[in-house]
Amino acid sequence: MSEINEIEQGTQFKQILYPFSAIVGQEDMKRSLILNAIEPAIGGVLIKGEKGTAKSTAVRALAAILPPLEIDGSASMQVVELPINATEDRVVGTIDLEYALTEGKKKFEPGILAKANNNILYVDEINLLDDHVVDVLLDAAAMGINTVEREGISYSHPAKFILVGTMNPEEGDIRPQLLDRFGLSVDVKGEREPESRMEVVKRRLAFESDKAAFEAVYKDSERELAESVVKARALLPQVNVTDAVLRKIAALSIRLNVDGHRPDITMLHTAKALAAYNERTEIINDDLKEAAQLVLPHRMRRRPFEEQGFDWNSVADILEADE
Repeated sequence: MSEINEIEQGTQFKQILYPFSAIVGQEDMKRSLILNAIEPAIGGVLIKGEKGTAKSTAVRALAAILPPLEIDGSASMQVVELPINATEDRVVGTIDLEYALTEGKKKFEPGILAKANNNILYVDEINLLDDHVVDVLLDAAAMGINTVEREGISYSHPAKFILVGTMNPEEGDIRPQLLDRFGLSVDVKGEREPESRMEVVKRRLAFESDKAAFEAVYKDSERELAESVVKARALLPQVNVTDAVLRKIAALSIRLNVDGHRPDITMLHTAKALAAYNERTEIINDDLKEAAQLVLPHRMRRRPFEEQGFDWNSVADILEADE
């Protein structure tokens, strides 16, 4: 049977995505996405970097192998994309006021946030999105609920999603007030070692040559990753939070001169997710150190570890001093 006839008869063709575990390098980005998939309360991740560094590839690949945040009948998570020209009504949804007045009933037209519930909300070039719309997204991500109010009529629905924003800093930055609202922030760059760059090209050529065969090579690692995330989600509520852990988090935030208490809360969520991912119910110093490296850099008044050579070994000293 020809391909045309198969299409005419409605044959479904599976889209094969580049496997998450086949991505070379970019460990901080991959770890940040996994941690948010385990614990959405972390507050999403902002991925900053040059084009062609597997940002969107990683987001779509991870979603394809994971179940939704909550059981809703779907086989896997979906990636819901938000265009940069989206209006507030398109994002949050609208209430039909005329219907409400004439029929005496609420009629809600769902927006992008309703579709994103239990899934990944992906915003490419988020730095070009209207600031007010970004605020709306971050509020919904923090509360897990989207509330629409029009002329004294309100409607609320669940909006539990993983917010992933990507941007190229060369095209403009994001306001510091909004940057702070992202749970994690990572910078990505192209591989700088020849062997790593060669491996990127080799894997890409192999994928383009025979996608099914390439997918089969990583089938086991993809399954193991998905199982690890599901197990970590189940273990997360059992992770113990002690006063000693909270004291260390406070010491890190004070020492690294970050504002407010959001960094402390986010660091705790991240450390808990790391512990659960590593099949532990106790948070250890390594969890706190890794959490600090993902949570604190974009919240510091100055970025000494990038601009002045900050030594992350001193973080270990802070953690050990509080034992």
